[in-house]
Order: sequence, then structure tokens, then C-alpha cells
Amino acid sequence: MFDLKNILRPNIASLTPYSSAREDFKGEADIFLDANENAIGSAITTHLLNRYPDPLQLKVKEKLGLMKDIPAANIFLGNGSDEAIDILIRAFCNPGKENIVVLPPTYGMYEVAARINDIAVKAVNLTDDLQLNLSSISSAIDSNTKLIFVCTPNNPTGGIIERTDIEKLLNSFNGIVVVDEAYIDFADEESMLKDIGQYPNLVVLQTFSKAWGLAGLRVGMAFASREIISIMNKIKAPYNVGDLAQQLVLNALENKAKVNEMIGILKKERATLIDKLKAFSFVKDILPSQANFLLVKTTCPNELYEFLIANKVVVRNRSTLPLCEGGLRMTIGTPDENKKLIELIQIFKKTYNK
Repeated sequence: MFDLKNILRPNIASLTPYSSAREDFKGEADIFLDANENAIGSAITTHLLNRYPDPLQLKVKEKLGLMKDIPAANIFLGNGSDEAIDILIRAFCNPGKENIVVLPPTYGMYEVAARINDIAVKAVNLTDDLQLNLSSISSAIDSNTKLIFVCTPNNPTGGIIERTDIEKLLNSFNGIVVVDEAYIDFADEESMLKDIGQYPNLVVLQTFSKAWGLAGLRVGMAFASREIISIMNKIKAPYNVGDLAQQLVLNALENKAKVNEMIGILKKERATLIDKLKAFSFVKDILPSQANFLLVKTTCPNELYEFLIANKVVVRNRSTLPLCEGGLRMTIGTPDENKKLIELIQIFKKTYNK
């Protein structure tokens, strides 16, 4: 039976978090003389940024909660999803003692954040059909395993992980299952957000960096039980999301129709790009994708990668990762960018004779 207290680090359970001036006072006022800010103004004249931001981003969470049908108390906002990943590891894993499970090929920051915090990493590769190897995961788990990270749609392969398999993990694992849904807006499958209330050990990560087109703001989301969110807020830096980022996210949340329009264009371009890439003899496979990228397996990944770089088109060489042999990860660009990519590959075809 999952019990949050059993996996929380003792020093975190007893931690008294830093209390910022804006947390001590929660309300509206005409004059703020509590936080040692510059009362005169800012060096930037287009925005008033001389005041500290809301440390808990309550206005953003309330509006986001209405959109997602999730109470604000079940939402954490951070400096990208990477902050949420780091905080979860710091909250629940004792350095030098405990471990996490990652499922390669997958997003690299899970392992990096663990290594930074002196947490051991157990890697259990996905199956050949890029699904969870439940028996191997079960064998890898021990009494010191606190977190399992599942990326779906998966980066860098683009496919969806079977929901029933994730549910089996949630039901059997006495730790936290982190489901990273950074690319869920491009998928046909539903998010696992609606399952937060059913599974106390579920954390869902999402981001404003992909479908929302706000990568430069660095704002990520975590959704979980109130208990887990409270612990995350306890650990985070006092003002981890800047005021300008909060204002711009609030503006973006008013424009969901634009987001849906962009998603529609990118999904259409994804299908077009698949059709055109299939025509090249050196393209062995294109993995099914429900993300805004394709993993394209070729017989010449290094040569094609270097050719594209030489022509100022940057893709990601993922050919050394497990189950990604020969793979280049290609983000879906604009129609013009995708056209240029295909034109360059056609030129490459003329020079590549293998």
C-alpha cells in the first residue's frame, strides 16, 4: 500500500520552508514596504518588474485549473519541467542510498538530475515495440526505489506508452510514478490528469514549451495530490517563476484557439513529412509519432546529420541510444522549413551511394 510518509526524506518532512515577504502577506495593498524592492521602478520601462512575483503563481494556477479541470492546490508551476523533476528527486530520494528507475530510450534529464543529487539510476530498456517491460521493471525495483519516470509520448521515439501498463505500475509500486506528458497536446490519447484523484502516487508533468510555443519562458507544470504538491512547494526557490513569465502565461491561456490551430498545422505537416521521407531508400523506418517530432531511422545517420549541419539545418542524432540505432530526431518545422529539409535530403541522396 502506497504511503507518502514512507518514502519522504525525513529531513524534508521536518523542513521549515523559507517564508518570503509575499507569502507572509496574501492580499491586495496600495503600498508594499516589506520585501526590500526598488520602490521607484524598473530599468525596463515597458513592464513594471520592480516587485517580486507571486511565489505560488495563484492567478495562473486558478486559470490553468479551470482549463484542465484540476484544483489549483493540485498544481505546481516551476522553471520548466526540469525543476519539477529535480524537486521530486530531492524530496523523496536520500543521497547515496536510494534510486530511481528510468526507461531508455527516454528524456535524459531524469538521469542527470538523479546523478547531480547522488541518486543511483536503474535503467530498464523499453521492449522492442517500445513499451514497458513490466517484468524487468519489477525485478529492478527494490526497497530503495522511490521514483519511476515514464515519458509518454516518449522522447525520442514519439510513441505512446500503454495506459494499462502505467496503471499496473501505479497499482503495484509503493513509490511515485512520474508520467511526463510534455508532448501530450500532439497526441490522440488522453492525458492521465483525470487519474490524479485515483492514484495518490501519480505525478503528471506537462509544459508550456512545446504546443504552447513558450519555450523561452521556462514554465513547466506538475499535477499531483495536494500532499505531493505541498511538499514540492516547500522545497522550491521562493520566486521560481518570474512575474513577466506569469503575466505572459496568463495571456496565453486566453488564446487556446491559437494553440489548437498550431497543433493542427504541425500534425498535418507531420503526416506530410512522413510520406516524403518514406520515399528515400536509405530511410529504413520512421517510428509512429504522437509528438511534434519524428525518429527517422536511416542507414547513414552520421553522414546525413553532418550534411544537414553543413547546410545550416540542425536535427538531433539519437543513433547511439538503445532501440534508436540509425535514428535522427527531426522536429516538425513550419511548412517552409520542412520543404527545405526535404530538398536538402534530395540533394544528399545524389551524393550518397551506399
